Amino acid sequence: MNTLLGTSTSGRRRAYQAFKYVVYILLTINVVLFFLDEWDAAGLLFDEGSVPFAELIRYFTASIDSANWVVLLLLFELETYTIPDDKFTPRLALTLNILRGVCYALITYSVYGYIVTWLDLFAYHPVAEGIAICQQLGDDFLQTLDEYVQITANNCAALAQAPELLVHSSVDGELFTDSISLKDTLGLALVDVINAVTWLLVVIVLEMDVRLQVRGLLEGRINQVSKYIKFVLYSILAAAAIYWGVTGSFLDFWDAFLWLAAFIFIEMNVVEWQEETEAKKKQQSQAST
Repeated sequence: MNTLLGTSTSGRRRAYQAFKYVVYILLTINVVLFFLDEWDAAGLLFDEGSVPFAELIRYFTASIDSANWVVLLLLFELETYTIPDDKFTPRLALTLNILRGVCYALITYSVYGYIVTWLDLFAYHPVAEGIAICQQLGDDFLQTLDEYVQITANNCAALAQAPELLVHSSVDGELFTDSISLKDTLGLALVDVINAVTWLLVVIVLEMDVRLQVRGLLEGRINQVSKYIKFVLYSILAAAAIYWGVTGSFLDFWDAFLWLAAFIFIEMNVVEWQEETEAKKKQQSQAST
């Protein structure tokens, strides 16, 4: 909500804007990549090729979540940078608030999806005595989060070498894994939950920043407390990104890095907006004297 857009012609400003929108485009591409990954995983689990509606949030959590975050990011960009103050009408504000409310509802639903996915992993238990993996041809084997392989005559002998075979009976049929794969998957799923909840807290604080800035109240101790809280939250998100990088989940690491960059841009928008508001106050004060 500042008036700098279109007024600055410096090369640095144009380069900054170009880089920012490249990050936004890359995040949009990531939505497609997450969808394709989840589509492949769901296609393997559901032989008929269709996921029950009630299971969509479980099997397409990342793509649904990412899509809503992209929309919410663009709404923040519009409100904190693109739309000038004099164009921000009550009708426009209502429209943005409705869109934002829908995004928040779906993002919260996605958090529920991450939690369900994590808790569902605790349903795995040791297979009954006498059951061999090579007797389960056609069933699926969990290798890591959202990655499965079908048990075949060609790979069952190798899978049988894994320690402590586990099974999970669900609406998808019987799923198998081993104790090491399950431990790694539980770690990834828990980090997904922590990451999703932390991002939700970030946007709540950022939403409060925007509302306070509109009222001219984002200053002093309030501003300092907000900065401290966001520093802690962004540190948790950075730790999650590092974890994904170490565990080899490159798409998750890349996506987390881009989101951190994107919200740094939003934070810079808010700071710039604050500076412009302060400059206007000083001009008005000088004019009145």
